[in-house]
Amino acid sequence: MATSRKIATTAAVGTGALATTVVGLLAGEGKLARRAIGTSEERPPSADGLYGDDLAGRAISCLILGDSAAVGYGMTSADATPPGMVGLGLSHLLDTPVQITSVAVVGARTSDLQRQIDVGLEAKPQIALIIVGVNDVVNRVTPRVSARQLTAAVQRLTDAGCEVVVGTCPDLGTVKPLPQPLRTVARTWSRRLAARQGIAAL
Repeated sequence: MATSRKIATTAAVGTGALATTVVGLLAGEGKLARRAIGTSEERPPSADGLYGDDLAGRAISCLILGDSAAVGYGMTSADATPPGMVGLGLSHLLDTPVQITSVAVVGARTSDLQRQIDVGLEAKPQIALIIVGVNDVVNRVTPRVSARQLTAAVQRLTDAGCEVVVGTCPDLGTVKPLPQPLRTVARTWSRRLAARQGIAAL
């Protein structure tokens, strides 16, 4: 009995030490990846405004929410950002003016969507585009928690009479500066989150 207890204790300690080592390794690789990828506090040029102002008809109000992917992190031209491309594309597709309002923030998590909605609803949006998830993965927010927060955000927007489109979390395993095994972990977590986001949106 005493021997069995000793073996179990040793196994538990060994497992805990291994887990600590893996977490430490991933954290270290994460820091190296951030240095390789680089960061910037600069926000791209604002794409807010009216697109297709030469077209007839009442403008459709479109709200953009989310993180750096929704902001257009790294872009130097407003038209090259997601909000700008959505404005240009929608106005041509629908043949009517489109008013773009972006409240997306670099570094935002799904938990930040409610604050963005607080501001965004002032624009009385008819369509909303949400792109979020990367920072949830980076900060180890579980897919279940993140999906629940997304459900609440989508519900609030639809309750306000808004049609909602969700761009799910991209596959972070495609980010080349991420070393192994961090890249594999990032791929697994981001794909798992994307699947739950799709279910949450539906």
